[in-house]
Amino acid sequence: MARTIRTMPPHALSLFHRPRLRHGAAACLLALATLGSQAAPATPDTQPLAALPIPSSWSQASSTTPGNLAQWWDTFNDAQLSALVTQALQANPSLRKAEAALQQARALRDAKQGALLPSLNASGSGQRSQTNEQPATNVFKAGLDASWEPDLFGGKRQALNATEADAQAQQATLADAQVSMAAEVALAYLQLRGQQSQLAIAQTNLASQQETLQLTDWRAQAGLTTSLEVEQARTAVEQTRAEIPTLQASIAASQHSLAVLTGQAPTALVEQLGTAAPIPSAPTQLALAFPADTLRQRPDVRAEEARIAAALARVQVADAARYPTFSIGGSLGLSALTLAGLTNGASVLSSLLASVSLPVFDGGATAATLRAQEAALVQAQASYQSTVLTALQEVEDALAALRGHRARLQHLQSAATAAELAALLAQQRYASGLIDFQTVLSTQRTLLSAQNSVASTLTDLGTDHVRLYKALGGGWQAAPATTTPPTSSAGQP
Repeated sequence: MARTIRTMPPHALSLFHRPRLRHGAAACLLALATLGSQAAPATPDTQPLAALPIPSSWSQASSTTPGNLAQWWDTFNDAQLSALVTQALQANPSLRKAEAALQQARALRDAKQGALLPSLNASGSGQRSQTNEQPATNVFKAGLDASWEPDLFGGKRQALNATEADAQAQQATLADAQVSMAAEVALAYLQLRGQQSQLAIAQTNLASQQETLQLTDWRAQAGLTTSLEVEQARTAVEQTRAEIPTLQASIAASQHSLAVLTGQAPTALVEQLGTAAPIPSAPTQLALAFPADTLRQRPDVRAEEARIAAALARVQVADAARYPTFSIGGSLGLSALTLAGLTNGASVLSSLLASVSLPVFDGGATAATLRAQEAALVQAQASYQSTVLTALQEVEDALAALRGHRARLQHLQSAATAAELAALLAQQRYASGLIDFQTVLSTQRTLLSAQNSVASTLTDLGTDHVRLYKALGGGWQAAPATTTPPTSSAGQP
């Protein structure tokens, strides 16, 4: 197995030129350098990711047209939808929480980076003491303490790489939260517009049925029909009227949901969204990327890649724990009987210490930790594979649903047009006494059902576009670049 031989840092070598190190600390450093050249930790063997079945194109797409998906909601040409998504991305508490988690991960990375450097501490003290009848004496001290643990075997460097990968994973998690938030707002908005359309359909049909009830009542008073038909007409009116409160409650719930998603009180958008508007429709031309490009775009896949890098670095940290560690420390201080004496004529106190620690027996804890980190790496690889396959499935499912709802909408629109004409003709013929009332009731129910189906399918078509754009990884933008510590030659996924 190949091993990397590390040379001693130049600042460590310079310590040998100090006379006080030549007898004690120098011997420790030489012994440690010898150990390092003979037992440097090797990069652990890891199984490469299994070849995943990444298709060259999507099975449900007739053409592939790459496009910018960062703000896919603008393709619906609905200013209110765009404003709601923008506000949610800025004010939603869940996103603020994810942003704070990213800052925390970056701070932990910076803390690990600082651990690679020497530490320097300043101290000062004053003491007054008296023994029996002797005069009291004062002692004042000031000094500097320095310490450093050279990272000969790369354990600290790999720990830094792990925290850097954690920060990258958290950044991708934030982007994934932005993708989900944009899709959730768009789905709630489409649901609201669909419910408002169904409410308008119910109110229109209710007005038509009330006219039919009035006509039936007149015919009954003229002796042209029976009270049975009047009651049947009244039943149809009341059934349609009963649907309206349910739709109104659903509309209110959608308004409340959109308000909370945008970081506001539930009733904050009731007035703004109270006016009905058409169901927004996306363009027929899809902005599709190739499957491999989609996987690069999706932030959840990026997050899993970063978690593999973090797991691999932690395997190497656990491997480095089996080898010696050493530290160098020193202090330089002044001691005087008065404060003024610290700057003139003070005694100089200095010390320098080098220490080495070599694990001899720990009951197998170090080896067990290494095995645990290797198992965590296997888990990260399996999670990555699962995420990739799920991403491919989500795109294919969205494309299949989109194609099916497009075909369904065409047939339903034709059916709704025919049902509207049939209901009009039935009402006219019933007024002329040419047909019975059952035909009128049947055509009215068919019309209401067909129009509701059209509105529902229009909503489904819009949600299919939203789910497709989400599956393609749209709805996020790269965060500003931050200072990244240098990485080692450890393998990356």
